Amino acid sequence: MAQRPDPTAGGEPRQRTVRNGEIEIAVYEQGVADGPTIVLVHGWPDSHRLWDNVIPHLADRFRVASYDSRGHGRTTDPQDFRAFRIEEPATDFFAVVDAVSPAEPVHVLAHDWGSVTVWDAVCEPDAELRIASFTSVSGPNLDHAGTWARRRFARPTPRNLVGPLAQLASIAYQFAFMAPVMPALVRRGLTDRMFRLGLRLAQGTPAERVTLGETFTEDAANGLQIYRANLVLGKVFSSRERHTKVPVQLIVADRDPAVRPAVFDDESEWTEQLWRRDLKAGHWVPYSHPRVLARTTTQLIDAVSGREPSRELRRAEVGRPPGRPFDDHLVVVTGAGSGIGRETARAFAREGAEVVVSDIDLAAARETAALIARSGGTAHPYALDVADEAAVRAHAEEVAAVHGVPDVVVNNAGVGQAAPFLDTPPESFERVLDINFFGVVHGSRAFGHLMSDRGLGGHIVNVSSMAAYTPQQGFSAYSTSKAAVFTLSDCLRAELAAEGIGVTTVCPGIVHTNIVRTTEFSAITPEKEHSRQRLFDTLYRLRSYPPSKVATAIVQAVQHNRAVIPVTPEAWAAYYATRLTPPSLLRFGMARASLTR
Repeated sequence: MAQRPDPTAGGEPRQRTVRNGEIEIAVYEQGVADGPTIVLVHGWPDSHRLWDNVIPHLADRFRVASYDSRGHGRTTDPQDFRAFRIEEPATDFFAVVDAVSPAEPVHVLAHDWGSVTVWDAVCEPDAELRIASFTSVSGPNLDHAGTWARRRFARPTPRNLVGPLAQLASIAYQFAFMAPVMPALVRRGLTDRMFRLGLRLAQGTPAERVTLGETFTEDAANGLQIYRANLVLGKVFSSRERHTKVPVQLIVADRDPAVRPAVFDDESEWTEQLWRRDLKAGHWVPYSHPRVLARTTTQLIDAVSGREPSRELRRAEVGRPPGRPFDDHLVVVTGAGSGIGRETARAFAREGAEVVVSDIDLAAARETAALIARSGGTAHPYALDVADEAAVRAHAEEVAAVHGVPDVVVNNAGVGQAAPFLDTPPESFERVLDINFFGVVHGSRAFGHLMSDRGLGGHIVNVSSMAAYTPQQGFSAYSTSKAAVFTLSDCLRAELAAEGIGVTTVCPGIVHTNIVRTTEFSAITPEKEHSRQRLFDTLYRLRSYPPSKVATAIVQAVQHNRAVIPVTPEAWAAYYATRLTPPSLLRFGMARASLTR
């Protein structure tokens, strides 16, 4: 049996019994005694132990009350299945609310049938006087869901039918659960070990996160009565018009096999204040994403309590007036002191983003921030050497602490280097890899961890180059670093997709930026190096392709979650040529072409 995590405040929960008629409800309280009260409501086949991983992230600020629903844990198990009709557990919920917070309204976080129960409660008259906010996870209002389905069946176009038919297929198992023999089969066959294995296979949740009560098997059998008492399909024909004034936040798991995201599409019609967060997760979110639930619930509580809503919550508000694509987004851009980095930061700021700009040259980063500020945007300059892993990690932590977890990170910082391979000093080769490649590694890892922990997705942009797929003489260090970025991005795109984090590889061609003027030419005199730098700077300037066009391509790539974006006509041409040209012919051409001798 998994052990209960020790909460950050209050130690073991204080248990008491609350009576609702003939039902004795086991209630567990912990956290800050005089803090705002949060009531946690579980579903089937769980008990109050469902919340063991969530409570430690709430107990240092709130008074947290969880309870065993009827038929579960130490709460009374009514023998008549009709006692599980959804309005009956709703009266248990109000009894708990009255007991734990008789003077002040409570905040609620509920999952599965617990969420269905609270939905029934918040639609009761004057519910807003007792419930200050409601965060709903994987459990709809049955009347709302029935109306949603009936409307679409009334106009049976293919588009309208997809959602309700998929939802009906998802709940087909409930007919088996309603069979009178099912409780006996569950008692004989369902174990906590089997349940943990199922969650690990279904949604990758580690077994130690799945905290179950000692009465798990009995709870699972008893709780089946809620399926028998509530014929969900019947709501398609008999749903009621029900509204609520309680502020509601939906946490919608896009991989939930039981509750399809489309079920919530009409929810704004029955709520006065609604927020929706779509999460890359399966059904048992309290086990898989406990910190996400704690943070999103806290953000809603703060907002309804009068604090400034978080950037994430503002973005999640349903029905807010349309604005710019990146309003209420935080974007981080490295190497933003000039060139592509500066123009990318400015482009995101024009689209509404708050921008964190960094560069190894702090004065240059400040100049970029000042340009953004003069255009009416918000930017924060930082000095950063992306080759220093510890510095990048510290920078990411500071950004998260001061500004929040970024929604978009652009790993742009880079340097140029040119010389035949045998003439390139080892330290020059390593310097290019440290900045161009490992700078991307450090940024992707540091900010990727933050995005993953937040659980609400994000986007990473890695600036590679046309040189990644067009090898040429004299650029072995630079081309190698950019090819490594290209392949790394492919790997990250596959790995981070499950976290809802997109990855884009940007491959500019000939673009006039400061990197040309500062490219290191090895194994030649300083005078000749300076001459080469001026020559290439002139050629790139005559090409007349400004970095602002690359910035526009980056913004559009993030908007549309594109994978690989060559920029400039020659970059596109080379991209397809390298895929269509026989390798032997490509090697023949590269062996006879040199730009550095």
